[in-house]
Amino acid sequence: MFLWISWNTEKRKKNLNLELDSFYGGDYHKLWLSLEAKKELKRGDWEFERADLLFGKAISSFFDIRVGGGYAGKKDEGRTRLAVELVGLAPYWFETELSFYLTHKGEPYGKLKAEYDLLLTQRLVLQPEVEVLASAKTIEPLEIGKGISNVGLSIRLRYEIKREIAPYVGFSWERNYGKTKELKGKVEESTFLVGLRMWF
Repeated sequence: MFLWISWNTEKRKKNLNLELDSFYGGDYHKLWLSLEAKKELKRGDWEFERADLLFGKAISSFFDIRVGGGYAGKKDEGRTRLAVELVGLAPYWFETELSFYLTHKGEPYGKLKAEYDLLLTQRLVLQPEVEVLASAKTIEPLEIGKGISNVGLSIRLRYEIKREIAPYVGFSWERNYGKTKELKGKVEESTFLVGLRMWF
């Protein structure tokens, strides 16, 4: 589970963000609940960005495939979707996630994410991450344009008090392309991060 405060350097806006990945099951079969939500610190309402319920099965020693469905976007304006994800540990110890989604309106899009843990000490870990989003169609409610929608880069420096609890600081940068620039009304966005990573 990730919980962090982000500060948008352009709009001077502060958000509280929650990212949760929870599972039930054993080594070969798992039921996953995955969601993201945020709210502005000056407002009281949480805004869910996505929520997925997936069944995962180990297909090798290092990779799982997950299949299920969920919802993405703002309430009453988003999309229900089918989801297929390939998640695992690529060569050279890169954590990778390849996701394909199909909305209830027949709009296909996908995401590729990769991250790497660089141990500076036994407790201090530097984690760079890259994420690419692409779509076969423009999906206006999700602010996703056709083609390569956006590319995001982030880096987090965490200190593991225990393996299960690690506060961190970081920085993220995102660039939008094509129609996405018009839908979001911006080309680039940069954000400072201060947060807490927990697992149990």
